[in-house]
Amino acid sequence: KLKECSDCDLVRYCSDACQKEHRSHHQRECKKRAAELRDELLFKQPESSHIGDCPICMIPLSIDQTKSGVWSCCSKIICNGCHHANILRERKEKLGHSCPFCR
Repeated sequence: KLKECSDCDLVRYCSDACQKEHRSHHQRECKKRAAELRDELLFKQPESSHIGDCPICMIPLSIDQTKSGVWSCCSKIICNGCHHANILRERKEKLGHSCPFCR
């Protein structure tokens, strides 16, 4: 069985000796691909739930209903993060309380 490069998964080696011998030729491409894999993992968005996405930030809403709320004015489900950001905006600008979506 061939061994994959543990960092990039681009190449396979027949032995440890073969991997060590080829390392100098493979190192630059390996570092580039490993960085791409880390970025893909870091920036991958979670799958949407059956509830949908927050209409403001477009992040999938949590199945845990304590992490979002339904607004009666527009019947939108807004995540707590956007609700909190709206509260901070209202305090900073000395505004009255309003729906984060409708404003």
